Amino acid sequence: MAGARAGQTDTLPPDVAESELEAHGARLRQWFDDIGDVVVAFSGGVDSALLAFVAHDVLGQRAHAVTAVSPSLAGQEYDDCARLAREWGLRWSSVTTDEMESAAYRVNNPDRCYHCKDALMRAVEPLSASATVVLGVNTDDLHDHRPGQAAAQEWGARFPFVECGIDKAVIRALSQRYGLSTWCKPAMACLASRIPHGTEVSVQLLSRIERAEAVVRTLVGGNVRVRDHGEVARIEVDAGSISSLVSHRELILDGIRALGYRYVAVDLHGFESGSLNPVSAMRS
Repeated sequence: MAGARAGQTDTLPPDVAESELEAHGARLRQWFDDIGDVVVAFSGGVDSALLAFVAHDVLGQRAHAVTAVSPSLAGQEYDDCARLAREWGLRWSSVTTDEMESAAYRVNNPDRCYHCKDALMRAVEPLSASATVVLGVNTDDLHDHRPGQAAAQEWGARFPFVECGIDKAVIRALSQRYGLSTWCKPAMACLASRIPHGTEVSVQLLSRIERAEAVVRTLVGGNVRVRDHGEVARIEVDAGSISSLVSHRELILDGIRALGYRYVAVDLHGFESGSLNPVSAMRS
């Protein structure tokens, strides 16, 4: 079984009962067997990787994994998709999405993700004439601010994990059981999620964020976010990695200031998924 690679979390295997795991795995496989041909939105993250792997295992070439390419997808994530597709023998291709051409997306209101997912669905539509588009939304995602889910459903997309009652812990546990190196991969949202609502999204800004996070990732593993607040780069890492982050203070300051940030701040709360969402978890 593949262990964690550089940049992955040090997460222990999720504590999921064996009988529960067996039932979830069987239910997911049966779901794909029943649905038939699918197009899997494949970003290379923990969720979509398991979805693509199981779909391919059940359906073979009737499962088509598709990666959406845009400035909001980090280059390393695309490389991960290509590598996993080769390793697993997936039927895989990429499509270019055009959300950056939409003023409604660039203005970056709280419904930004709606316009992004709408662009994704338009891009994959020519590939899904006789197939069902499936996304790696899990039951935990239903409790967060994710307007993109509504856009996908309007296009007829399905969420197998939700329909099978599968949460993130089960996804990681199943991924580990199947020997997938992605089981302990950190969560990775699109780069636009690092920009506060109301600040316009631009290719230049997304590129700067990607390069800033690359600086941090070379020094600290686990979850990494660089939230862009104009002149300020606010770094979020896992709480247990903050001391390690600070120990690399000079390297991080030099690398991030070179990208045009005047101030570099460390969020002492630690990493929080969706911390810029209009409704985020209550901080302690």
